[in-house]
Amino acid sequence: MSRFDENKLTEYLDSLIDKGIPSVDCIVYKDHKQIYRHMNGTVDRDKKINVRPDQRYLMFSMTKVQTMTAVMQLVEQGKLLLDDEVGKYLPAYKKLMVDDEEGLRELNEPMRIWHLLSMQSGLDYNAERPGILRVLKEKGQSATTRDIVDSFIESPLEFVPGTHFHYSFSHDVVAAIIEVVSGMSFGEYLKNNIWEPLNMKDTFFAKPDNSGLERLAQQYISNDDGIVPMEQTCNYQFTENYESGGAGLISCTEDYAKLGDVLACGGESAEGIRILKPETIELIKKNLLCDAGMEEIATNMGRKGYGYGCGMQVFMYPELVGSTAPTGIFGWDGAAGSSIQMDTVSRTSLVYTQHVRNCGMAYEFIHPTLRELVFG
Repeated sequence: MSRFDENKLTEYLDSLIDKGIPSVDCIVYKDHKQIYRHMNGTVDRDKKINVRPDQRYLMFSMTKVQTMTAVMQLVEQGKLLLDDEVGKYLPAYKKLMVDDEEGLRELNEPMRIWHLLSMQSGLDYNAERPGILRVLKEKGQSATTRDIVDSFIESPLEFVPGTHFHYSFSHDVVAAIIEVVSGMSFGEYLKNNIWEPLNMKDTFFAKPDNSGLERLAQQYISNDDGIVPMEQTCNYQFTENYESGGAGLISCTEDYAKLGDVLACGGESAEGIRILKPETIELIKKNLLCDAGMEEIATNMGRKGYGYGCGMQVFMYPELVGSTAPTGIFGWDGAAGSSIQMDTVSRTSLVYTQHVRNCGMAYEFIHPTLRELVFG
């Protein structure tokens, strides 16, 4: 990859402010060196306070990148296998029901770890599912990650695991498995094995009581009224004791850029701290989707040209979208429009943050454009 045009990238980021995105922040690393950063816009309701370098954001599904890093550490250490049955670690998942075109019945084949990682588990993303509501009613704020994750299977699966791609609570289940295998809370595991080793000082789980929101950029939502302010809350953090592996983290661009750089550089930091082996990162990038899943990620999520490996999309077919970027770029994004994109060949990573929910423009235009400007 040749050096990208910084002026073009800056012009594009600034143009997003003109299109109504309140604030943007973008960091690019190559070979452990920050080679680019640009911020613009404001982070308060009155649009008077400029975005700052240590601005915090609700990361939503960019949490999944950290969850996948964590579970692949355990795979690498031989503490679990991708083909292990989920019920081996979460007994509630030993007996599962499925309700698909063949009707309601008991599942004959087990759900496996790789089904969860690749969003082919048969679960959904319904935060109002009966099991969750029951646990919240019975246990309130004392309900743990395990309590709520175990309740997911009180409703039948939507399909036999491995036969479709459907974005879901799968990575929350992975977080519970990490707790069982490690003997720590999910947050403790991330702190001990990712945050502290990489000196990520501004990453933590959001709480229902909205504590820790200092420096949090004002969250907006795109609707019929335009891009308007909304409540400062993460609706996937169900209780004080629940740590969502799929959407629970607050972080900042600087912290996420450190993780992006390490993953793009084979799992090792500039200081020689290794969190994953290069071959494990290549395994993360291996497409796990069945044929139906490949069609579904393209049509249902607009990810044409991409496959999906261990919890991250992988750029496989640039020619389908007229891209000049190479194959193998991997990463994910979040519900407020942020994105992390990494390439192990050029050892380059891009982290982009904004704070607008329901922003279709981010996934359809902004993230692909950033991919082309940096990696193309």
